[in-house]
Amino acid sequence: HEREHDREISELITKHEEEKEKLRAELNKEQQQLLDELRQQMAATHKAEMEQAQLQSQTLHSLELEALRLSLNNMHTSQLELTQSNLRKEKETALVELREMLNDKRAQEVAILQSRHQLEWEKVKEQCLKEKEDL
Repeated sequence: HEREHDREISELITKHEEEKEKLRAELNKEQQQLLDELRQQMAATHKAEMEQAQLQSQTLHSLELEALRLSLNNMHTSQLELTQSNLRKEKETALVELREMLNDKRAQEVAILQSRHQLEWEKVKEQCLKEKEDL
């Protein structure tokens, strides 16, 4: 009876050990599955965060490029305005110089014409006097 009891205890211990091993294996399997799921979730989260960071970086880069484009456009516009202003001033200066030169030339021509007119007037006057004397 004692041997049978010992044998039953032995069987129970063996059964208990087998069940423990079985439960341990199931627990390890579950842990492994949970770890795999956690790794997948972490990988998916990491991928999503990386994509978000890349998108933010691209957006920031695009904004920086747009800011540079606008800045360059403004600089180009102000350079064009400055160039136009300088050209306008040069044109005005050239026109003033041309006007002065033409006025000087006109004054010289007027002086020459007055001088010729005076000479011709003198000739006509002399001729008139001579004709008077002849008469």
